[in-house]
Parts: sequence; structure tokens; C-alpha cells
Amino acid sequence: MDRVIKKSRFSKKRILTILGIVALVALIAGSIWFTSGPQALKTQTDRIEIKDVIEGPFQETIPENGTVLPKLSYFLDVLEGGRVEEKYVEDGTIMKKGDPILRLSNTNLELQLVTQQTNVYGLMTQMQISKTNARQQTINILTQMADIQSSLKEAQRIYELDKKLYAQKAIGLQDFKKDENNYNYYKNKEELQKKIMEQDSLSNVAKTKSDDQSAVGNQNALNIMQKKVGDLIVRSPVDGQLTSLNAEIGENVPAGTRIGQLDVMGAYKVQVEPDEFHLNRIFPGLKGRFTIGDSTFQLVVKKVYTQVVNARFKIDMEFVGKIPHDLRRGQTLQILLALSDERKAIMIPKGGFFQQTGGNWIFKVSPDGKKATRVDIQIGNQNQDYFEVLSGLKPGDKVITSSYETYGNIQELILSK
Repeated sequence: MDRVIKKSRFSKKRILTILGIVALVALIAGSIWFTSGPQALKTQTDRIEIKDVIEGPFQETIPENGTVLPKLSYFLDVLEGGRVEEKYVEDGTIMKKGDPILRLSNTNLELQLVTQQTNVYGLMTQMQISKTNARQQTINILTQMADIQSSLKEAQRIYELDKKLYAQKAIGLQDFKKDENNYNYYKNKEELQKKIMEQDSLSNVAKTKSDDQSAVGNQNALNIMQKKVGDLIVRSPVDGQLTSLNAEIGENVPAGTRIGQLDVMGAYKVQVEPDEFHLNRIFPGLKGRFTIGDSTFQLVVKKVYTQVVNARFKIDMEFVGKIPHDLRRGQTLQILLALSDERKAIMIPKGGFFQQTGGNWIFKVSPDGKKATRVDIQIGNQNQDYFEVLSGLKPGDKVITSSYETYGNIQELILSK
């Protein structure tokens, strides 16, 4: 006889379903528990950096690379074009003012010089002939004046004698009038000759002045042409070092072409290219410093170039006080550029925490050193070593400054050694 077997209320399948539901509920409850309360993470103190919050002198600075450049540079521009015939020096040569650098040739310019010289020599010869003729004419006029005065003197003598004889009835009226007319004739002729002499003198003065001006003009033109030909030899404008020379023998160089650069030695400046973000905060007078070995050197901003290229702009800085003795053109210096005056401030050392927090919060270590809690802070300016703290911390507090990359949303750190 068969026996009826009662079916169990909890089958294997049903049990597994119930366990799955319980596990899901437990998971959800755990998630709610962990997300609803402060999250904590254990970490060892030897894996993090704990720094003190301090109060002291603070100055906002930014690190920048500066390039050493000559304070004064002279560009070598070809004033008169021509063919390069000879190079006297090469790049890097130490030059004295007036030393030749290269020689050009320009046939047209040299021909113009010969023509101008011929014109000047011809003018000088013509002027000499004119002066000789003028002197001869003056001599002739003076000779004529002498003859007239001699004849006038004789006519005056006869006239005065005849005047007495006529008064004594010794001669007739006709003879007296004849001698009187002859006397008046030479007298008038003397007056006319005086006017001729005066006009000759004025004419000679005007002609001499005109000739002198013409001679000066032509001589100036000749001097200019001589200078143009002289400029075919390019010379050093000052004492310095030839840092570039871009011209080869046989090359035709047009007038105005820049062929090189000469740097004045011993006088340097430092050119820095800060980010455009700082453009409105950098102006002449701001100071900077850099260190070589154990020595620190001071700089001051002298000029700001406001043109922005590739998100950067240029500033020129000059040395204040002592200058490194071994500076070289093109040398790079690590400069700290001060954007503010020194002032008293609360500070925390810079560290990797800033990359994750943006300076909005930080882990503050408890007084007993057993835990660190997340606190909100406000950071102001910064320099190469410190952040300025505006709120959220006080001097003597300890904070974790190392990277927070693995902490996620952790609110509290449990510290252990």
C-alpha cells in the first residue's frame, strides 16, 4: 500500500530565493549605513605628510624662467646695397668701435661718386676763373677812376685859373665856358665812376656769396656720396661682441637688409615670459630674485611688453646691486617674481592635496593625533613654498598636505603608526 508523502513548505529553490532577498536587503542596508554617516579610512602616518599651520612673513611670488640677454644690442643694417666682396670677421668676434666687418661693392654708387667729384672740381675751377675775371674788372674800374680823377684835377686847376683871368678880362667868355664845361664833365664822370665802383663791389659780394653757397652745396653732395661709398664697408658701431653675421661672399645684399647683431658686453638684462593671467599684476618696479650657488641676486622689472603671444607676454628685468660675474648670453635663470609686498599671514606648506581639493578643504589632524577630519578652508595667494590661509585654520593646527588621490569621498582618516 502506497504512503502519501507531504511536500515540504521550504523547497531548495525557495530557500535560495529567500537567502538572495536577505542578502540584497543587507547590502542595501549596509550602503545606507555607510553613506548616511561619516566615512572613515584607516591610514598609516608614515605614508602621509603632516605639516604645521604657521604664521609669519608671507610674500606672493611666482617661479619663472628668465633668459639672460645683453642690455644693449645694435643691429647691423646695410645702408647701401651691394655685392659682398670680403668678410673680415666671423660670429663671436670681439669688436672695437669702427672695426670693419665686411666690404661690399656697388659700381653704380662708385660711378656716381666719380661724377660728383668731377662736378665739384669743375665748379671750383670755374669759380677761380670767375674770381680772376672779377678782380681784373675791378682793377680796370679802379684804373679808370684814377685816370678820371687825374683829368678832373687838371680841369679844376685850369677852371680856377681861367675864372680869375676872366674876372680880370684877360680871357674871353668862350674860353672860360669851355674850361668850365670841361671841369664839370670830369666832375660828373667821377660821380658816375663812383657808382660803377659801388655796383661792382656789390656785384662781387653777391657773386662771391652765390659761388660760396654753390661750392658748399656741391661739397656737401660730394661728402654724402663719399659717405655712401664709405658705408660699403660695414663697421662696428660700438665696442661689443658680434653675435650674428648673415652674409656670404658673392651674395647681393639690398639696402636696408639686417645682416647681424652686435651686443654690448658687460651689461645684461633678464627677459621673462609670464603667463597672461598675471598681465594686470606686473608693472615696472616689481622685484624678483634668483640664487646661484650660495648667493642671491636681486632684479627689478624695467619694462612690460603688453603684447600677448601664445598666452604669454614679455618683461625685461635689470639687476639691482651685485651681478654674477660669470653670466652668459642665453643663460637660463630660475627667478622668483614677487607680486606683492611682504606681509604677516597664516600659511600651510604646499603639497599634493591641492590637486584634489582645489584649496577648498583639507584634512585637519585632531589634537591627540589619532584621526584627521575634513574641514573647509579658504586659500588666498601663494608662493613657491606656502599657501596663504584666509579662513578655516589657525596657527598651530596640523594638516595633511600629501596627495588625497585615493581618499575619494572619505570624511575622516583614522591614523595609526
